[in-house]
Amino acid sequence: MLDLRTVLFLLGVLLSLMAAVMLVPLSLDYLIYETQHWQGFAISSFMCGFVGTLLAVSNQPDGHIELGVREAFLLTSMLWGVSSFVSALPFYFSTLSISFIDALFEATSALTTTGATVLVGLDAMPKSILLWRAMLQWLGGIGIIVMAMIIFPILRIGGMQLFRSEFSDRSDKILPRVSQIASGIFSVYSILTLLCMFFLYMAGMEPFDSLCHAMATLSTGGLSTHDSSIQAFHSWEIELILAIFMILGGGTLILYVRVWQKDVRGLFRDPQYRFYLLTILGSGTLLSLWYMNTNNITIMSSVRYSFFSVISVLTTTGFSVSDYTLWGTFPGMLMVILGLMGGCTGSTSGGIKIFRIQVFLSFAFAHLKQLRRVHGVYIPIYKGQKLHEGIALSVFIFIALYIVCTLFLAVALSCFDLNFTTAFTGAVGAISNLGVGIGKIVGPSGSFASIAPGAKLCLMFGMLLGRLELLTVLVLFLPSFWRN
Repeated sequence: MLDLRTVLFLLGVLLSLMAAVMLVPLSLDYLIYETQHWQGFAISSFMCGFVGTLLAVSNQPDGHIELGVREAFLLTSMLWGVSSFVSALPFYFSTLSISFIDALFEATSALTTTGATVLVGLDAMPKSILLWRAMLQWLGGIGIIVMAMIIFPILRIGGMQLFRSEFSDRSDKILPRVSQIASGIFSVYSILTLLCMFFLYMAGMEPFDSLCHAMATLSTGGLSTHDSSIQAFHSWEIELILAIFMILGGGTLILYVRVWQKDVRGLFRDPQYRFYLLTILGSGTLLSLWYMNTNNITIMSSVRYSFFSVISVLTTTGFSVSDYTLWGTFPGMLMVILGLMGGCTGSTSGGIKIFRIQVFLSFAFAHLKQLRRVHGVYIPIYKGQKLHEGIALSVFIFIALYIVCTLFLAVALSCFDLNFTTAFTGAVGAISNLGVGIGKIVGPSGSFASIAPGAKLCLMFGMLLGRLELLTVLVLFLPSFWRN
């Protein structure tokens, strides 16, 4: 029987925590800037805290909390759905005068680290709102990392069971308990954020901008404090710092825990991380040559803009220093492919994830060799482990569903009078948690504000679907899931 009481109790705890987090931007406005924008956060915090406390007190389970697989699926989806809803309240009750659909879109985009926005006039926007967006990105980033490394392997989603050995009782475990693993990831994530903030400040950013951009960078969320994104700073030093930390954010953070434990070689022994860095190097070089030859600019400018754009899209951050859609057809196609691919597993980035691409290629090459020599025995290998058919099935199903869901979302968006390019790349940007596509509306220089409310709801569903690795959400639509 589905244990709803435990699920509701944990949701209540989450709401109470969200109410406490809202006090940070509230204090910023009330104590430092002394404006009236804190009132929206006060109302939201009270509502959130009241409902959360009520749920937690009325559903407190007897004894130790235990979650079955069904409860884990339901709780995971509800955590992100409810979090997005309550996170929208400060936007709605603020002085921005936006609809609740727009407020929900902004909150969902930030919390899923997608980076799409309906807000304009960011340069003159209340600091509390900008800080709230940055905090939502940062919290969403650490939340998905912990889930990807602890929850998803247990639920056997999309081949993630391949990483379950990291948390087993075998001798190769990183830390002795799951709680310590989560603590290690949180510590590394926080330290990298502080380092990014420090270097951005030293490069000339204002303290507030450096804090918000550090949060947006490590979470690979990409929501800036300026309408023109990173172009507003006109600084190659800032772009270089952001590029380095975007790469770190798109990598597997559990590997940085190993580096912290003085296992530096382990970072570069990881096949996924090597493939990740090679993809950046190869795509950046290819795009640099294209951009230089077709637009008649210097090699330094070509390398600067090309590599930043490739890193921003592959890590699904979405920062912009130049509108690559204006460079020609090839850059747009390359960015769509990189956005679909995404970064490493156990990172804050979205997309299919590089390890699944590697597993797919390993089985594909083994099958091709088998066709060449029928009596040969070819075993797909990943990280020194034999890949069983169960892993292959999980990965293949995930990739197939990813493509199908993207196409269905694109069709749904086209029903709202969006052209093919906007609908398709908008769907890719939502499910990959990239936040940008191609075109005047969803492109790097565009805004989602003009999109119909129904299309925004579709995009929000796509963001949550992609952030929760598809199957976590789709399994809830099976009638058998709800049967005792």
